[in-house]
Amino acid sequence: MGTDLNAPLGQNRRVKPAAKRNPRRRLGFSLLGLCIATVVGLSLWGTLAPDGLKRGQTETAANESAKGTDEKPAKAENGQSGAGGTMKPGTAYSGADVEHTLTDDGSTVTTFSPRGRDGKGPALINVGPIRGQDPRMAAMPNDDLLEESPAGRLPITGPDGLRPMDQYARPWSGARGTRIALVVGGLGLSQTGTQRAIRDLPGEVTLGFATAGNSLQRWMQEARRSGHEILLQVPMEPFDYPANDPGPNALRIGLGAKKNLTELHRNLAEITNYTGIMNYLGGRFLSDADALEPVMRDLGKRGLLFLDDGTSAQSLSGKLADAFDVPHGFADLTLDTELSRSAILKKLDELERIARRNGTAIGVASAFDESVGAIASWIGEAQGRGIEIVGVSALVKDPQQN
Repeated sequence: MGTDLNAPLGQNRRVKPAAKRNPRRRLGFSLLGLCIATVVGLSLWGTLAPDGLKRGQTETAANESAKGTDEKPAKAENGQSGAGGTMKPGTAYSGADVEHTLTDDGSTVTTFSPRGRDGKGPALINVGPIRGQDPRMAAMPNDDLLEESPAGRLPITGPDGLRPMDQYARPWSGARGTRIALVVGGLGLSQTGTQRAIRDLPGEVTLGFATAGNSLQRWMQEARRSGHEILLQVPMEPFDYPANDPGPNALRIGLGAKKNLTELHRNLAEITNYTGIMNYLGGRFLSDADALEPVMRDLGKRGLLFLDDGTSAQSLSGKLADAFDVPHGFADLTLDTELSRSAILKKLDELERIARRNGTAIGVASAFDESVGAIASWIGEAQGRGIEIVGVSALVKDPQQN
């Protein structure tokens, strides 16, 4: 049939011509083989050479050091392992207690609190006192700055030296231009007056809460959320007592040191989150060194400032505050001795002249409608003239800063 099917097996087969060898292809395979051999050789040398042995030991030691006493590597905040001798960013927080708080607006606030160290792991560096709080946390007290007492929770300097004065202060620019602090007191005595003061006065104004007021904790929280620094007004004996009664829990000369401290603590326990106290009346009490000394000692221990309203020329608060390292200041003017808008604006202009002459000035007023309205309108104009309105803690004489 003329086909290969009829031919005996293995006979009359067509022989394929031999494939031609490509010299370039042979050269490529040779070079590839040489590269592989070189890489393998270098790897073996790196492992077996003395330097390689040392490097391997160093990495092993670093891994063991990173593990510490735990069998499992520490988990970083970002979820990555901290082992292998490399410190991940999250491991820097191993010296702190980390607390996450979900706020009403859906934001998460992370709070870092120091804890005791065992000498191992990374350390947190103390960079000095912290002034002010995150506004979202301003209504919440720092538990490290509170102590329990028969009267309630009292402010105290923290274990790391942080003072309530620093923690609850309103931050300011730090510039050394003309600065004025305005303190509006009497909050808590009238619901409508308190509400208006918190609503209408800008956050730069310091608010003073009377301990005889109502719903103080609620108003304190609202004021702090609005950015205000706050003081506590403590009633003290005036010269014309008892005709002029400062109210319950007042500090009086005839009570003696122990009883006065008891009354002081009752006042201090009314609210939290204040930088210090100011006197409510108190001309006679502030002029008596024996009565005032125990109070100043206690304030110094607690890290609170003392603001004298400046109404008594016989006050010894400055001398005793210096003696016991209490941050303190004096009001330069009472702004609303005459309760009219025009008179208050004139006093504010006078306060500005004092501030431009001395660099700083402190003015005090009460939460009357006329006072709140005049101060609120004047502040915007003063800021336009280059005046910085600051919390009162920024202007007191602070022994820690001198």
